[in-house]
Amino acid sequence: MKVTFTTLGASGQARTGVLGTPLGEIRTPVFMPVGTVGAVKNLIPSELRAAGATIILSNTYHILLRPGVDVIERAGGIGRFMGWSGPVLTDSGGYQVFSLGKIRKISRDGVQFASHLDGSQVFLSPESVYDAQRRMRSTIAMPLDVCPRPDESREALEEAVALTTSWLDRTVASRREDGPSLFGIVQGGTDLDVRRRHLEEVASRDVDGVAVGGLSVGEDRALTRETLAAVGPLMPADRPRYLMGMGKPGDLLHAVACGIDMFDCVQPTRGGRHGLVYSSLGSYPIRHRRWKEDGEPLDPACGCEVCRTFDRRYLRHLFVCGEALAGRLLSLHNLAFYFTLMRRATEAISCYRYEGFMADTLERMRELEDGPATGEGE
Repeated sequence: MKVTFTTLGASGQARTGVLGTPLGEIRTPVFMPVGTVGAVKNLIPSELRAAGATIILSNTYHILLRPGVDVIERAGGIGRFMGWSGPVLTDSGGYQVFSLGKIRKISRDGVQFASHLDGSQVFLSPESVYDAQRRMRSTIAMPLDVCPRPDESREALEEAVALTTSWLDRTVASRREDGPSLFGIVQGGTDLDVRRRHLEEVASRDVDGVAVGGLSVGEDRALTRETLAAVGPLMPADRPRYLMGMGKPGDLLHAVACGIDMFDCVQPTRGGRHGLVYSSLGSYPIRHRRWKEDGEPLDPACGCEVCRTFDRRYLRHLFVCGEALAGRLLSLHNLAFYFTLMRRATEAISCYRYEGFMADTLERMRELEDGPATGEGE
């Protein structure tokens, strides 16, 4: 069964809908926690589900290297392997290949690179990447693509887009009935002409959803938002729209306003492990001396288990003592905050008041940032 998408409501360009999958329906807009190697760091599936997760992202590149697709296939698929019963979207590894820089070689056939684990040579082709995701029993597969650097020339952007389209065509040709649904990826940097043209090419292919890739990879944030505002509303209305790899809460709200349905980012869990708290009043580091005797929860407006059970002074204590539990609890809270943010966005869209909701939320999230300066540490 392919994934389906049904729009339930809209407010401006923002929209809410239902993503139908073989493993259940997902209300959009939706945020996907990142489980790169088959685990959302420090958290177990039941905690993710209780916090509000409905779909998880994993990464084909990392799974290919360790433990290997054979292991995942024999285990019954990536979901069963990690103990997650819901849908799983698997990224192809195109961004990881982009980040390898000089130790990878891109050709028309695919990508040759040295493993970051042991230096051994690995070759990825569009066909092998899709087949790996089929064997992993992914719900949604992403094709191999070329993610250009933000400072690439127009000629280099054109080459990256042409190769990404060629690889998508090969991926579509290699699809099998027992394989996962397939999304196409739109590249083009911040060049709006290239982006729009590539969007037309990708949308014309036999893909079940369309993703925007290659943003938030080092370019100016204003350019990122300008690009998304120009491209988002042009994406097919009858298929899910996915923004890959970003972002912070404000980025998500702006992207929803551009018509985007799906998101993923390591920000809430990576930030949590480093002591960064996301809240309805803004983000802040828990290590600040300001919280040493603060008996309030991380976010007074949050009803997650962490906020119901612990206060800032205790969580700060854990963090400054180097207790691993601190990162685990902050990650869980941050994800719950992201899920709640998406749920409230859905409610606002359903009530045709998304623009006001976004403005009010962004203004409220500046409260802590605009507060008095405080010292850090002990």
